[in-house]
Amino acid sequence: MTVTEPSASDAALPPLGDVLEFMRVIWQLDHTLQRASKRMEMSLGVTGPQRLVIRIVGRFPGMPAGQLAKLLHLHPSTLTGILKRLERQGLLRRRADPRDGRRSLFGLTDKGRSFDVDTEGTVEACIARALERSSAHQLAAARELLASIAQQLAASVAHPMSAVASKKRRGAPAKPGKRRKHAAAGPRARGSRIK
Repeated sequence: MTVTEPSASDAALPPLGDVLEFMRVIWQLDHTLQRASKRMEMSLGVTGPQRLVIRIVGRFPGMPAGQLAKLLHLHPSTLTGILKRLERQGLLRRRADPRDGRRSLFGLTDKGRSFDVDTEGTVEACIARALERSSAHQLAAARELLASIAQQLAASVAHPMSAVASKKRRGAPAKPGKRRKHAAAGPRARGSRIK
């Protein structure tokens, strides 16, 4: 199974195999998203993640920060920084939840609503064009695959030692330059110094 059709510029690249080729495309996407976000900040005054927050809060006014963090798959502290920057720019307003004063609810200001429109030159405009050229089946398959990758990555971050432990159980060698405790012999193991 070929992950992507090679472009003319990719013709000189050696074959990487499905996993490495897919990772290469993901890194390319990540790098391009970062560049596009910086360009958006310069031209529109908001980054890609800030604009995503604006668009979601515009659709769901009064959304609590915790729910927004879950929806965006962000740690609440990461979202706090985005929300504070948007508040400072006058794009977002915070109000206390009348049912629970400990929670904040977010809505757009008039200025924020002016950003909550389809705009050329944004990440979402590029994604919309790509999605228009894709079938419903391709979209569902891509969404499922990306969600599976995100799930696998999240599991490896949550339980980093399980991957290491499974390698050790299979007898995988230790990382280069690392010695196993039971293999440490010689002058260092006995407390002498190598000069």
